[in-house]
Amino acid sequence: MKDLVRIYVDHAATTPMHPAVIEKMTDTMETTFGNPSSIHYHGREARKKMDEARSGIAKCIEADESEIIFTSGGTEADNYAIFGVADAYKSKGNHIITTVIEHHAVLHACQELEKRGFEVTYLPVDVNGMISLADFQEALRDDTILVTIMYGNNEVGAIQPIAQMGEILNDHQAVFHTDAVQAFGIEKLNVKDLKVDLLSVSAHKINGPKGIGFLYVKSGIKLSPRLFGGEQERKRRAGTENVPAIAGFLEAVNIVQKEQESRVVQYKKYKEVLIKSLQTNDVTFHINGTLEQSLPHILNISFPGTNVEALLVNLDLAGISASSGSACTAGTVDPSHVLVAMFGKESDKTTNSIRISFGTTNSIEQIEKVGEEMAKIVNRLTN
Repeated sequence: MKDLVRIYVDHAATTPMHPAVIEKMTDTMETTFGNPSSIHYHGREARKKMDEARSGIAKCIEADESEIIFTSGGTEADNYAIFGVADAYKSKGNHIITTVIEHHAVLHACQELEKRGFEVTYLPVDVNGMISLADFQEALRDDTILVTIMYGNNEVGAIQPIAQMGEILNDHQAVFHTDAVQAFGIEKLNVKDLKVDLLSVSAHKINGPKGIGFLYVKSGIKLSPRLFGGEQERKRRAGTENVPAIAGFLEAVNIVQKEQESRVVQYKKYKEVLIKSLQTNDVTFHINGTLEQSLPHILNISFPGTNVEALLVNLDLAGISASSGSACTAGTVDPSHVLVAMFGKESDKTTNSIRISFGTTNSIEQIEKVGEEMAKIVNRLTN
C-alpha cells in the first residue's frame, strides 16, 4: 500500500522549524552553555548571543533594543502586558478596552481582571471580523488605562485599524497593546508608525522554536513584574534566559525578513488556487471575512450542510492537517468565539467552517491537492 502523502496547512497554529534555525540552536547548545548573568568568559559569550538577538529583533520593528523583553511566548507576552499595565496604572483608572475576538491569552486575562474589580469593554465586530472606530472612540473613557486589540486575527485573518487607533490614543492616558503574534513576519510592523506602546510576538509562528517570544515595551511605559527572582531582562522578567531558543529566534527573524515579500505573494497565490479549485469542483462555500483586509496566510471557509468535526477527520484521513480555528481550543466541540461574534450563535457557519493556513513548506501542487480532496469530502458529506 502506498504511503499517504501528508500536507500541512495549519501554519497559523504552529510552523515547522526552519533547518537553519535548528542548526543555529544546536550549535548554540553545543558551544554557548554559560549563564548570561555570569561575568566570566562563558557567561559573556552567552550574553553576547542574547544581545545580538535583542538588537536584531528590535530593528525589525523599528524599536530600541532596550525595549525588547524576551518571554516564553505569545501567551506570557500578552499576560505580562495586560496584568503589568493593570497593576502599574490602576491609580489612574480601572477601565480596559478589548474586542470579543481576541486570542484567549487576552480574553481570559481580561476576564480575570474583571474578577479583581476592573471594568472591561469588549468591542463587537461586524460580519468581516472588523471593529468600528466609532465604537472604539465611544468606548474610550477618561479612566481607560489599557487598550489591547490584536493586529490580525488568528482564525479569520481580519486586520484591525491599529494605526488609526494609535492616532486616536495619541493624547490619551491609555496604554496601547497589540497582539501581533499572527501578523509578525507577514505584515511590515513599525511600532512608531503604529503608535503602539506594547506588542506581543511568538517565534513558533515564523518557523522558529516554541517556548520563546518577546514583548515590545515602549520606553517610559511602566509594567508591574509577573515573575520574581533574579534581575534578568533589566529587572523586568526574572529567570535564566533560554539562550539557544533566543539565538534560534533571531535566525528565524533574519530569514523571514529576507523572504517576507515573496512569502506574502506566494500565500496570496495559494488562496487564489484553493478558491479556484473549489469553484472548479462545483463546491458551495463561503469565505469568512474578506480577502482584502486579512492576513494573506489565513483562509477561513464555511461549507453549508457539513459539520466541522466530520470535515477535519476526513481531511486528516486524506493526509491533510487543517484546523477549526484556534489551536488553543483544539479538541473541544464548542463553536469558535470568533465566528459566533461575527455571525451570531445560531449561524451554521459556527459549526461548518474550517481554517486553512499556509506556510513555507507548502507548494502550488499541494494546495491544488487540498482543494481537490476538500471538494470530494464536501460533496460526499452533502450528497
